[in-house]
Amino acid sequence: MSDKTLVCKDCGKEFIFTEGEQQFYREKGFENEPKRCPECRKARKAQRRQSEGFRR
Repeated sequence: MSDKTLVCKDCGKEFIFTEGEQQFYREKGFENEPKRCPECRKARKAQRRQSEGFRR
């Protein structure tokens, strides 16, 4: 297994899906590769947390 270059579905930027990350995904049972770069994943997670705070 080797590092893979993927393209973020949100910003279109290329990012590296490292061999270590692939191993982690496999150990957790995840079948799909990430679709967003780390920056977009972080932003999306923060956005979800913020919107959940308004629901309470």
